[in-house]
Order: sequence, then structure tokens, then C-alpha cells
Amino acid sequence: MSMNNKQRWMGGVVLLGGGVLLAALLLKGKEEIYQNNHSAPEKAALVEPQKPVAEGEMVQLQPLTVDVETEKRLLEEQRRGREKAVAEQEARAAEFLVMQQQAEADAARKAAEEYAALNAHRLGAQQSSDNIPPELIEDEKAKQKRLAEEKLSAEKKLQQQQTQKQNTEANQKLAEDKRIAEEKRKADAAKKLAEQKAIEKKALEKKVADEKAKEAESKRKATEQKELERKEAEKKKAQTQEAAAKKKAEAEKARDLLENGEKQWMVQVALAANEANADAVASKLRAKGYKVTKSPTSKGIRIMVGPSKDRDAADAARKKINTDDGLNMKSAWVIEWVPLDKR
Repeated sequence: MSMNNKQRWMGGVVLLGGGVLLAALLLKGKEEIYQNNHSAPEKAALVEPQKPVAEGEMVQLQPLTVDVETEKRLLEEQRRGREKAVAEQEARAAEFLVMQQQAEADAARKAAEEYAALNAHRLGAQQSSDNIPPELIEDEKAKQKRLAEEKLSAEKKLQQQQTQKQNTEANQKLAEDKRIAEEKRKADAAKKLAEQKAIEKKALEKKVADEKAKEAESKRKATEQKELERKEAEKKKAQTQEAAAKKKAEAEKARDLLENGEKQWMVQVALAANEANADAVASKLRAKGYKVTKSPTSKGIRIMVGPSKDRDAADAARKKINTDDGLNMKSAWVIEWVPLDKR
């Protein structure tokens, strides 16, 4: 038996077996449908038959063992069962048909491969025989060589196309990666620049605020200093005016006493080096009830008590001052007083 006939025989066996199996499945489905259709009369036969009724005898009704609703429910369940069984059988039949078609395709493919191999072997055997002219053999070799070259060229072209496609995809990916990196770099640079500008703006605002605060503080201090200096100047001016007015009053008082009265004798108590010491001594004497006169000289400020009416009265005042332990002035003496403008 040749290889081709063997393959055909195997394909026929497969087809026959599939047909038998499919027919068995269909018959089984029909039997189940038939049994389901004839099950209802059998259930109806389960009802107990009634006995014949004699004439004149009362008919006694027998209750049905299955009510109408239950019967309907059972019939509906049977119908659904039949439909499910038919659907399952059809699905199995379709699955088997697919398997059968696949087996037929595999068998046909294998038979075609074996047939092609057999023809190639037969062709090779014929070419090797001496009956084939040399020019046909050469033409066949040239044809085979041309086919091989065309196949190689096609493979090279396909490989080049694949390589070119891969290179193009790689270049595109590289360009895309480069573009993404450039965009990221620009975004990072923009973000960094924005942050730097924000920092510089914040620093500038802080600097301006510090300068304004410093300027305000400087102005405040300058204003306070000016106000302090003004108050100090006013105070010194007031003190100077007060001292000048006091000196003028004392001088006028002394001049009035010496020029307009007969009191020409004074008791000189001390000679102070400055105005403060003179004021201290004069305060002590005034506290004791004495009339005090101050007169500046080239050696200091002269502190005097009086004037008195005569020398005796002045001498009595001197003794009293010298003996007063509260004053502690032991060096008082009597002088004849002459105002400066009359000397």
C-alpha cells in the first residue's frame, strides 16, 4: 500500500468514526426527548381508575393524587430539562465537529507533506537517471540555484527591513527619550529659576523692610536726641537766666542798701572758690536768720552778712557768728563795704 493511499485510508477512518459518534449523540438526544414527551401520560395513568357505577347507585368522586398546578410545574420542569439536555447535546456535537475538522485538517496536511516528499524523492530519482538530458539537469540546477538565491535575497531583504525597522524604532525611542530629558531639564531649570527668583525677591523684600525699619529707628533716635538736646538747652538756658537774674537781684539789693542807707559796715564770713560753695555758705547763714550778700572778686566769691549801722553793730554780729558752733565759721571779720561801682 502506497503512502498516499494509506493517508487517504486513515482520513476515511477518522471521518467514519466522527460520523458514527455524531449519529450516536443525536440518537441519544432523540430518545431522551421521546421519553420526556411520553412521561406525562404515564403519570396520568398513575391516577387510580374509577369502578363502573351501577344504575341508581350514588357516584363517589375520588380526589386526584396530583393537582393541576403541580402537574403544570412538573411539565415545565420536564420541558426545561429537555431543552437543557438538547442544548448540551448540541454543544457536544459542535465540539466534536470542531475536533473532527481539526483531525481532518491535520490528516490532510500530513498527507500533503508526505505526498510532496514522495514527489521530491521521485523527481530526484528521475533527475539522477541517465535518461534525462544534461541540459534539463543543468536547467533544473540553475532553477534551484536561482530559487535559493531569490530566497536568500528575500531573507536578506526581510532581515534588512527588520534591522532598519529596529534602528528606526531605536532612533525614535532615543529621540523621544532625549526630548523627554530635554523637557525635564527645561522644567527643572525653570523651577530652579523660579525658586531662585522667589528667594531673591524674599531677600530683597527683607532687605527693604530692614532698611525701612533701620531708617525709622534712626529717625526716631535722631528725633529723641534732638528733643533731648532741645530740653537740655532749654534747661541750661533757664538755669543761666535764673542765675543771672539772681545775681542781678542780689547786686541790686546790695547796691541799694549801700547807696541809699547808712549801713556801710559788713561782716565777711568766707571767700568761696565757686558759686556752688558760695550758695552753700549763704544757705547756712540764711537759715540762722542773717541777711547775706555775695560779691565776686578776682580771688573768689565774697560772702558777707549785713550791712550794719556802725562798726560796733557789725563787730557784735561777727562775734555771734564766730561763736555759733552750728555755723562753724571762726574766721569772720568786719570790713567797710564799698560797692564796686563807687570804688
